[in-house]
Amino acid sequence: MALDRFADGIAGSITLTGESSPRVQLAPVAAALLDRLWSAHGPLMFHQSGGCCDGSSPMCYPAGEFVTSDADVLLGEFDLGPHAAGRERVVPFWMSVEQFAYWRHTHLTVDVVAGRGSGFSVEAPEGVRFLIRSRLI
Repeated sequence: MALDRFADGIAGSITLTGESSPRVQLAPVAAALLDRLWSAHGPLMFHQSGGCCDGSSPMCYPAGEFVTSDADVLLGEFDLGPHAAGRERVVPFWMSVEQFAYWRHTHLTVDVVAGRGSGFSVEAPEGVRFLIRSRLI
């Protein structure tokens, strides 16, 4: 796969009622990493809890491994394009309602930095971790 496919990153879909622009996006390096991780782990999802450990790091899990509820907000979905078998590859990005109360005025970019974050996220063995970069909207 050519990495230039993700040269502009990927904007998340708009999932919140009344909003007109995406809340989340993937930096190009994050999109490329998700592409590789999908090949290794299958369907994926993000969850941003804002808890005490790695609070600025979204956790990436195999889809369904982290159970979401009314205590979570779906901020967007990233379309990685079709799998070689033709199946869609969509990665939802969830955030806890409590964290969203603090970050509701921000646009989030999922980026990748060197180093290990939490061992719960699927990228941990890669020697990198996902990181949130935010800006006010």
